[in-house]
Amino acid sequence: MKHPITRFKSMKIALKEIEPFIRNGMHLQNGKPFKKLGDMRSREILANWLLCASINAIDKNCELMFSSDPTGSDGIIRDNVTEQTWITEHVYVPRHSTIDCIDTEQLILNAIEKKRKKGGVAYAAGKILIILLDADANVWFPNKVARKLPNPLLFNQVWVISLQMVKNDAYEYGVTLLDTSCGNAPTYLVHINTDFNSWEVSVVQ
Repeated sequence: MKHPITRFKSMKIALKEIEPFIRNGMHLQNGKPFKKLGDMRSREILANWLLCASINAIDKNCELMFSSDPTGSDGIIRDNVTEQTWITEHVYVPRHSTIDCIDTEQLILNAIEKKRKKGGVAYAAGKILIILLDADANVWFPNKVARKLPNPLLFNQVWVISLQMVKNDAYEYGVTLLDTSCGNAPTYLVHINTDFNSWEVSVVQ
């Protein structure tokens, strides 16, 4: 039985739709879920968009897009070329987290452990875990964090997404896959242009 889903017609349309919520940082922190999008929050929509934008730019054989998930996850990512899908779960690390812990590395590891304990293998197996790091903490090193991931990880992949800077109304986000199996943990910068009609992706490592 197929379940109904909701998705944007294109990545460009999706970016324009979430522009007000990106510019209003408070909505990313505590905005209410969108019923029409399967109760995804604006920060979850943004994180899914950034992951899709990064991979689409790096791998020209992919055409990723995201949608709601009627079964209760934080969104489904789908490759329109292969029709392969991935279920996502998100965890938000808010700014006030630094009150008790200013070590960004530990904040990330704590967030992963929180999700691992939520439901064990049955909950995490085959899913992508996306950490939206909003904490105003110190510098962290993706390779170092990737090497400290718990074993077994349970999730298929773990990504960390964080705002790097806002300049002249343009936004730049870091997108990192915590996986050093091929050397360095893949890390990208997504630069959203001032008009929110276009973006560029660059490789950091």
